[in-house]
Amino acid sequence: MFDRPTIIDEAFAKKVLSGDLPPPRSNSQPASPPAHLLIDLFDSQIMSRHLDLWARRSKGKTFYSLGSSGHEGTAAMAAATRQSDMAFLHYRDAAFLIQRRKQQGGLNPLYDMALSFAASAEDPISGGRHKVLGCAQTYVPPQTSTIASHLPKAVGAAHSLGLAKRIQYDGAAMPNDAVIFASFGDASSNHSTAQGAFNAACWAAYQHLPMPVIFLCEDNGIGISVRTPGGWVEANFAHRPALHYVSCDGVDLIDALRGCEEAVGYARARRKPVFLHMRTVRLMGHGGADVEATYSTLKDIEANEAQDPLLHSARILIEHAGMSREEIVARYEDMRARVERVAAEALTKPKLETSAQIMESIVPDVGNRVSPPLPDTAARKALFVKDERNLAKPVTLAKSINFALADLMLRYPNVALFGEDVSRKGGVYGVTQALQDKFGAARVFDTLLDEQTILGLAIGMAHNGFVPIPEIQFLAYLHNAEDQIRGEAATLSFFSRKQYQNPMVVRIAGLPYQKGFGGHFHNDNSLAVLTDIPGIIVAVPSCAADAPAMLRECVRLAHDDGRVIVFVEPIALYHTTDLLESGDGGWTANYAAPDAAQQIALGDLRQFGEGTDLAILTYGNGYYLSRKAEPELRAKGIDLRIIDLRWLHPLNETEIVESVSNVGNILLVDECRRAGGVAEKLMTILAEAGRGNDCSRLTADDCFIALGPAAELTLPSKDSIVAAAMKAVGK
Repeated sequence: MFDRPTIIDEAFAKKVLSGDLPPPRSNSQPASPPAHLLIDLFDSQIMSRHLDLWARRSKGKTFYSLGSSGHEGTAAMAAATRQSDMAFLHYRDAAFLIQRRKQQGGLNPLYDMALSFAASAEDPISGGRHKVLGCAQTYVPPQTSTIASHLPKAVGAAHSLGLAKRIQYDGAAMPNDAVIFASFGDASSNHSTAQGAFNAACWAAYQHLPMPVIFLCEDNGIGISVRTPGGWVEANFAHRPALHYVSCDGVDLIDALRGCEEAVGYARARRKPVFLHMRTVRLMGHGGADVEATYSTLKDIEANEAQDPLLHSARILIEHAGMSREEIVARYEDMRARVERVAAEALTKPKLETSAQIMESIVPDVGNRVSPPLPDTAARKALFVKDERNLAKPVTLAKSINFALADLMLRYPNVALFGEDVSRKGGVYGVTQALQDKFGAARVFDTLLDEQTILGLAIGMAHNGFVPIPEIQFLAYLHNAEDQIRGEAATLSFFSRKQYQNPMVVRIAGLPYQKGFGGHFHNDNSLAVLTDIPGIIVAVPSCAADAPAMLRECVRLAHDDGRVIVFVEPIALYHTTDLLESGDGGWTANYAAPDAAQQIALGDLRQFGEGTDLAILTYGNGYYLSRKAEPELRAKGIDLRIIDLRWLHPLNETEIVESVSNVGNILLVDECRRAGGVAEKLMTILAEAGRGNDCSRLTADDCFIALGPAAELTLPSKDSIVAAAMKAVGK
């Protein structure tokens, strides 16, 4: 009763030969496609099916058997789109990938997908790291998403097409008339990430901004075991502002082609978003371990099997391609033999065997691109004509970042800056003031209020050759969208064997010590969510002397090496001018032009002082407070040095240990929480280097940040640093 793969497989030949084939479910009568196209698409469908059957029957030899059975109609979308139309695929879209790879020529989709199913190290897309649908040669980045978290970057990629055309950027990966395709299930359409992507696409199109994206909802009526209410998808999406709705039947190859061609034609010609609602069926349950009979009746299971897309395709081939029943069955059986032969070969190929092999693709290769030369003096002088007076005097952290962003946008024509309130307002703290005046509304623009969209926009734009600099207004707001960094941006190189990158520099205003601004949403010290993500870089500048050079290095790393970087800017230090007393200007610095700037490479530390009694290792506000405490500590007879880490992830372990090698005692000052803060990692590094007994730490309490003056009671302060330092040296 429950061996549905065998039942479905054996039923195909019996029903085709007996003529027991389902009638069309659609009333539409589109023109019949060419016979050769129908046959080619059928081959893709049966290849996908036999891969599913093989995976189901090869328990312990294949992995992650979420199959595509019932969704083979997506091959029609591959036929309707071009090779240059980027596709972000649902995990049930094997037929799409097969069809697209066949069209490319010179590729072997069957063997390559068998390698992926078998988790072979020779899998050309992920190298055995995951069963993903993707291809480096055909604009199909690998997807691991099961909850539509890839939809925001589809919106970003679609936006990048219009942007590239508007600014005449000649380094784009896709032609200006491309469309972007993203597919997902009916259950995933309800996810907040998906809803945000639909809303963002409509928001842009409503304002007549180009947004050529096709959202394909593959509606099989169920999400794992939870039914989608009948008619819900159509009711939810058929009448949204600026979203063109198209429906088709995915089990009927001809109707699927009609719907796909209509959707692609509309998006390509009108540069507007389309919601393509494709009815499908799900066969053989959700995945290999799923027992569908526990939540579905046998009647419902058999009703779905009766609508098997392959049975519909067999009828279509008889009616429209002149094939006999025997020819169709022979083709099906020949494909079975081919799949089994190729799959058996794939199972013999080596697997990943070491941790080093697995981790080899976390970080992209160095030098994918070369940064453009520095702009000439005349161009730079024209850019800063209104800032000439400010350039000649010391500036704050905020102003130094503003000047650095201007220099970077002048040098890199593919840099775009965006976020909430960043254009005319210049951001909450004025860091991006006047940049839109300098570079125009195409490259400096406001987004709608949705962090998932902001980060997804960046990922998608990066797929098309841009280096985005999105801004998240406050660190706490990142938590609404952190999976866009963790699950999407950071994993792309890893799951594609370095074949895809999404370079970006995410600017985040954050960390505690803001005065007069409230509570845990604006004073947030939770960096742990970033510092445990493999492959990304987390930078924290503390002063105007460092921020420009660090930001330039971040953009270089993104542009040249494809890195994902988070640049956390301490809000409390944005406009700080003084260090020890009012009017001393000790926390400002002259802005250095790019050609004269100190180079600050990834991992470089800043050291103040040469003392050997005590080393304070810190960053951000901790560095500022430690510098304030320094004169008092020296007056108490402590010979010290203060080290600003600057780069919090990955930590430069070698340099950290070396920086304290000739120091008697070590104090770690960490404005993040005691549990999960940077100090935990530093303690481990130093303990493993034999310095554990010399270390102590001062951290924030494991608490949210309170409002008003109470905010600082749970954080390190100048006085608590003095007290902790005295204790560390035994005084």
